[in-house]
Amino acid sequence: MLAGDVPIGAGLSSSASLELALAKAFAVAGDWKWEPQKMARLCQKAENEWVGMNCGIMDQTISALGQKGHALFLDCRSLETKQVALPDSLDVAVMDTGTRHKLVDSAYNERRSQCEEAAAFFEVVALRDLSLEKLLASEKELDPLVFRRARHVVCENDRVLNFINALEGGMHEKAGQLMNESHASLRNDFEVSSEALDLITNCARQTPGCYGARMTGGGFGGCGVALVDSSKSKEFSEAMETGYKASGGKNGMIYICSASEGAEALKP
Repeated sequence: MLAGDVPIGAGLSSSASLELALAKAFAVAGDWKWEPQKMARLCQKAENEWVGMNCGIMDQTISALGQKGHALFLDCRSLETKQVALPDSLDVAVMDTGTRHKLVDSAYNERRSQCEEAAAFFEVVALRDLSLEKLLASEKELDPLVFRRARHVVCENDRVLNFINALEGGMHEKAGQLMNESHASLRNDFEVSSEALDLITNCARQTPGCYGARMTGGGFGGCGVALVDSSKSKEFSEAMETGYKASGGKNGMIYICSASEGAEALKP
C-alpha cells in the first residue's frame, strides 16, 4: 500500500520522492547497503528510459540526500553536493496554484533540445561551460528562441551561486531578489511559467513577510515557492490564501515548510 501527501503534478517532485521511498523500502527489506547517490541515479534512469521523461538528477538527489534544516547545492556534472544551512529565521512557503501539468506531455523535452542546440553552436559540452559575455557577443548569430533559452540557463547558474552566498551571508533580501529574477527569466526567456504561477508569485511579493518568490518544478502550472520571514509565516499564509483567490486565482493552498531528511525508514 502506498500513501503520500505530496500533490501530484504540482511541480514538487512527487515522482522522485516516490522512487526514492520505494528504493529505500526495498533496501531495508533486502538488507542492502544504502548508497543514496547511486540510488538517485538509478531512479533517474527509470524516469529517462522507462517513463520517457528526460529529467535531470536534481529531484532524485534531494530526495535521497536531504538533511534537516539544509538546502542542497548540487553540481550536476560531478554530482558533488554541499549542504547549505537554512537560517531559522526563514521559512519556505510552497504555494499551490490549483493548476496541474503533465511533464511527459509538456515542453520539457523541447526545452532540453533547444539548450543542446545552443551548446552545439558554441561547441561546448553544456551551457554551464559558456560565459554570458560570449553568449551575448553571438546573439545575432543564434536563433532568437534558442538564444533566450541559453540566456536563462547561463544566468540561472550564476544566480544559484549568488543565492548560496546570500543565504550563508544572512542577506535575506538579496536571496529574495534572486528568486524574483529567476522567476522573470523562467517566464520570459525559458517560457515555462503560466498565468496562475505569475499571479501567485506576484501576490506573494506584495504580501508582508515575503522576501521573494518564483515558480518551481517543470512549469506550465503547479506550484510557486516563496522565501518568508518565519516570524510572519502564519500571517503570510492566511493573507495569501485569500489574496490569490481575490486576484482571480483558483482555490490555492499554502504550505509552510521546513527542510527535512531525505528517504528514510520509519521507526516502529
